Amino acid sequence: MTIGNVIVIMTDELRRDFLGCYGNPLVKTPHLDRLAARGARFDAAYTPSPICVPARASIATGRYVHETGCWSNAQPYHGAPDSWHHKLRQSDRTISSIGKLHFRSTDDDNGFSEEIRPLHVRNGLGWVQGLLRDDMDMFDASGFATHIGPGDDPYTQYDRSVCAQTVDWIRQRAATPHDTPWGLYVSFLRPHYPLTCPQEFYDLYDPDQVPMPRAATAGSGADHPILEGLRQSCNFDAPFTDDTRRIAVASYYGLCSFVDQMVGQILTALEQGGLDQSTTVIFTSDHGECLGDRGFWTKMVMYEEATAVPLIMTGPGIEPGVHTAPVSLIDLYPTVLDLAGIARPDDAPRYARSLLAALDAPDPDRAILSEYHDYGAQTGMFMLRRNQWKLVLYPGYESQLFDLETDPGETIDLAADPGHATVLADMTNALHKIIDPDQVNAQAFADQARRIRELGGRDAIRAMPGFDHTPVE
Repeated sequence: MTIGNVIVIMTDELRRDFLGCYGNPLVKTPHLDRLAARGARFDAAYTPSPICVPARASIATGRYVHETGCWSNAQPYHGAPDSWHHKLRQSDRTISSIGKLHFRSTDDDNGFSEEIRPLHVRNGLGWVQGLLRDDMDMFDASGFATHIGPGDDPYTQYDRSVCAQTVDWIRQRAATPHDTPWGLYVSFLRPHYPLTCPQEFYDLYDPDQVPMPRAATAGSGADHPILEGLRQSCNFDAPFTDDTRRIAVASYYGLCSFVDQMVGQILTALEQGGLDQSTTVIFTSDHGECLGDRGFWTKMVMYEEATAVPLIMTGPGIEPGVHTAPVSLIDLYPTVLDLAGIARPDDAPRYARSLLAALDAPDPDRAILSEYHDYGAQTGMFMLRRNQWKLVLYPGYESQLFDLETDPGETIDLAADPGHATVLADMTNALHKIIDPDQVNAQAFADQARRIRELGGRDAIRAMPGFDHTPVE
């Protein structure tokens, strides 16, 4: 392994199967396809949570959601426990961030040498209405189907600024070489909704030619009572027609190409500055996007479209190849430390494993966890991926089981099939080796109840102004 510079490029709400290198025949993502062709592509990478704030806290710290206590979009990371950013800085590396962080505030020590154009949760609080998980009327989803199609948007403007500042940062580094390797965390908002897409990228796709969202099928478990509760509390699909669904899907395709173009600018800056041979680039997303599949939009469910993420790593000493063993975004913590030549601290995360080790010794039997404890979930949602199997456990309710080898679209819930009782028991036992789901579920609700009291109670939260997505201020 060559010790060198590290750039982590994070996108927001980019589902894995919307890149050409992951097999999508329609999307135009040439720069990311080229990146994947010359590096390692992970085909079973998962988010620790299908919602922004908890996922990003886990990505920073290398710890699962139940370990950070950042349960929801109203309980953001606040600089503790230490992140991989802290560890780089403590080892005298420059580690800069450019773009969205979605932590509590820049006033906290988040571990970076500098935060350029940071976007944190609104007012340091986040979306507090989501704490009222038992209320089904806290969110108006009607605007989602309105803000679609070609046009400009503050999210697009923000990302263009982040891209330009990243290119400038790289050029400055190239002009003033340093002996000590550096780190850079670049984070875009797109393709996160609003699904308003720059005209030039929207024009790449004909709405009449894009695939329609997949309908829920009988026997898929999409009518599970917890999922029905999510639909009731966040019914994004209700305002759509078939025509507007096509426009929204075409917009999402366009936003994926928009992200690809920005990544291309960053890669070009590295090459022109002569830094491409000494820099490892890791590209991923905090979670996926349902995009109307099964009647869901955004994320918040444990289906592949929400929990599976693209993960590409290329750099010195990394051989091109495709890797199918399950990995997690918490693995970025030890990976970055390894790439920077920094010894693991005594308080290293328990479950995170370096992606470099996964390249050398893949472990298909490794169990990967994802959790959801936010608005609309009447109980905690726990996903476990191991080998070809996926378990989704809901404390107090029936579990779900899918065979991703024979049923990659998760159309057949096998949990009630007597022929899969042994697999269901084995997967449940594997989950219990990581957590006690009942205890973790109770802890999440208890922590959220305390936070509700700190904010003045349920009535005070209901009176606070709400928002659909974090505004760019």
